[in-house]
Amino acid sequence: MTDSERVFSFLRVNRRQGKPRSVGVTEVRGPYYTPLGKRYLADLLESMGDYVDTLKFAGGSFALLPRKVLAELIELCHAHQVQVSTGGFLEYVLTQGTKAVDAYLAECKDLGFDLVEVSSGFVTLPADDLVALTKAVLRAGLKAKPEVGIQFGAGGASSVEALQAEGTRDASLAIQLARRHLEAGAPLIMIESEGITENVAAWRTDVVARLVDALGPEKLMFEAADPRVFTWYVKTYGPEVNLFVDHSQIVQLECLRSGIWGTMDVWGRILTYKP
Repeated sequence: MTDSERVFSFLRVNRRQGKPRSVGVTEVRGPYYTPLGKRYLADLLESMGDYVDTLKFAGGSFALLPRKVLAELIELCHAHQVQVSTGGFLEYVLTQGTKAVDAYLAECKDLGFDLVEVSSGFVTLPADDLVALTKAVLRAGLKAKPEVGIQFGAGGASSVEALQAEGTRDASLAIQLARRHLEAGAPLIMIESEGITENVAAWRTDVVARLVDALGPEKLMFEAADPRVFTWYVKTYGPEVNLFVDHSQIVQLECLRSGIWGTMDVWGRILTYKP
């Protein structure tokens, strides 16, 4: 949005890169915790579409929709320059074999999806196989968004106690896998929040620092569907950090990114310098 299009254009806000963005990318969750139909989505994108880069379906929710409804949602996103991601449903498809994966990718392409998430929170695959999946997504003419993390059993909002029992991986393994996905052609890596800032007794900010130091913030997107968490990311790494939030949080996040509002610890302090 240009200053001439924005109301109160005489007031300074942090300048944002236009779409398609390479930094400050915001992905929002689509239907899962609440339904999200065409009319609701139209309202969201008409009012805040300039700040939404990707809509991510969660929990395979798109597989329950009529084909016509899903096609309309995807078309509406594309009309607002919003890409559409499958979320981590590929994990479920994997349980049904290689042929199911091939058919799934072909169907995703046919339906107009842009991104396929390659995650392994529940299933255990060798690193070579995960990278092979990223390559398969790219061969299908789709963008791959691999998800990496440190928590075994991540992805289903399990309890703190259940995840603690599963244990975590060393951050170096996540870094190695992320590097291989990037080398295979993935443009961006999603960092799983469970085990780091979600369902943990204490945040593992040390893991975030190691990931950013090794890979660079521009190559990472952080799951942060909790206002305390996305506020910490913006406060620590600046308003151009790439974040995944719930669709209900897009206004709150963008107020924070733009520097016009926030909690007491960040109010008036989120700034950028663009000569």
